Amino acid sequence: MESPRGPLEGPARKRRPRGRHVSYGSSVTVFLNSLTPKFYVALTGTSSLISGLIFIFEWWYFHKHGTSFIEQVSVSHLRPLMGGTESSISEPGSPSRNRESETSRQNLSECKVWRNPLNLFRGAEYRRYTWVTGKEPLTYYDMNLSAQDHQTFFTCDTDFLRPSDTVMQKAWRERNPPARIKAAYQALELNNDCATAYVLLAEEEATTIVDAERLFKQALKAGETIYRRSQQCQHQSPQHEAQLRRDTNVLVYIKRRLAMCARKLGRIREAVKIMRDLMKEFPPLTMLNIHENLLESLLELQAYADVQAVLAKYDDISLPKSAAICYTAALLKTRTVSDKFSPETASRRGLSTAEINAVEAIHRAVEFNPHVPKYLLEMKSLILPPEHILKRGDSEAIAYAFFHLQHWKRIEGALNLLQCTWEGTFRMIPYPLEKGHLFYPYPSCTETADRELLPTFHHVSVYPKKELPFFINFTAGLCSSTAMIALLTHQFPEIMGVFANAERTTVWSPGEAQSSMRCQKRLSSFHGVRTEKE
Repeated sequence: MESPRGPLEGPARKRRPRGRHVSYGSSVTVFLNSLTPKFYVALTGTSSLISGLIFIFEWWYFHKHGTSFIEQVSVSHLRPLMGGTESSISEPGSPSRNRESETSRQNLSECKVWRNPLNLFRGAEYRRYTWVTGKEPLTYYDMNLSAQDHQTFFTCDTDFLRPSDTVMQKAWRERNPPARIKAAYQALELNNDCATAYVLLAEEEATTIVDAERLFKQALKAGETIYRRSQQCQHQSPQHEAQLRRDTNVLVYIKRRLAMCARKLGRIREAVKIMRDLMKEFPPLTMLNIHENLLESLLELQAYADVQAVLAKYDDISLPKSAAICYTAALLKTRTVSDKFSPETASRRGLSTAEINAVEAIHRAVEFNPHVPKYLLEMKSLILPPEHILKRGDSEAIAYAFFHLQHWKRIEGALNLLQCTWEGTFRMIPYPLEKGHLFYPYPSCTETADRELLPTFHHVSVYPKKELPFFINFTAGLCSSTAMIALLTHQFPEIMGVFANAERTTVWSPGEAQSSMRCQKRLSSFHGVRTEKE
């Protein structure tokens, strides 16, 4: 029993029980020691699950959009908050502003989408593919570009003068195919000689090439009549000149499609004659790339001398290049040496002059479009080509290989030489692709444009191959490591407990470890004293 305190004695001090003074480090130690292996299994398993979900999402986003979602969010939202944006604004006439505008103009020209000169028929080919496979081979963006082309080629400001042309002007703007076909029949009821109505029916309603050719022949008869009539009135007013340009476009389009019908039906010489006559009669219309149709037909005839003559005219430094021109030139040079070419023999004696020319032609073609060889060598599966292509892109490679693979197979050893030499091109191109070797640097916008042009079920070829972002590698490593720790902790709880204690002892300083051990002893002795008293 405690003795009473006197009045002169100070206030009574509160007695603190022994063992209750526990430091922060010792409390953490006690908490960690009280955790069971099940807690660590749950912790690491949850971490593995969350990091795995993040990894799957990042992988999907990268393959769909070509970039990391976390990096994109960091650059777009977090960087401005951290003051990473430039506050300075260049003046309108400054050199930096001029460089930016020049770069933007170059990007726009690089991403220009061209009409596919060998595009298929919607009703007779694209729709039949949909009936068989249930897949849509054309994207909305591609069909929208075709609608714009049709309005540019087949309409003009004087359409209101003829009721049938007014109906067709609305028909080309329709998105629903049955509505377009219905409008074409309405135009024929108003005017039986409406050439554009026959064109629409041949493209979209005809289910075979024979039916399409029959409708195009009716369109040709009506188109020639209207064209002669427009020629007589072309000097009367600017409106009549615009009408003549429209009627010229219609006539050229009809003849070209008739040539393609003849080519598909096996009348190749007839197709070649129609194309040659078109190129002589309308030389200004080189933008339609009729020479690429002619090249393909001449290759089918195996008229290689005529192919070389066409290339001599159009494979010029002042004219835009294409995969058809570059790879056809490579095919002609490969043809002279491919049947006797052997990699083993070439490695022993070296390449001859003709072989060097063939290899250089292949390297030139691969630099222009690096996606083509995988389709020619059947390393990637082909799909139906789109109605529009992007030069040097995957869409152009598909369009070229779809029609020209048979010509490479016909020449003995051509694909063998291509397989042995095409990858050597990438050793000649500077990396990163700041400048090209024989052409301009490879554009950076091809992947985005090709994803708009090609269907979703096709795996778009990307060049140069993008490296995996940091966060994909990080989340993959985090998911794997935490899953492994969870598995080991579940299977060997005692051993993992020893490792955890050893890691904790290593991380903490020796002084903190000793103090925590002393605190543990005090707590144990305190609990022992209480037990004895009780």
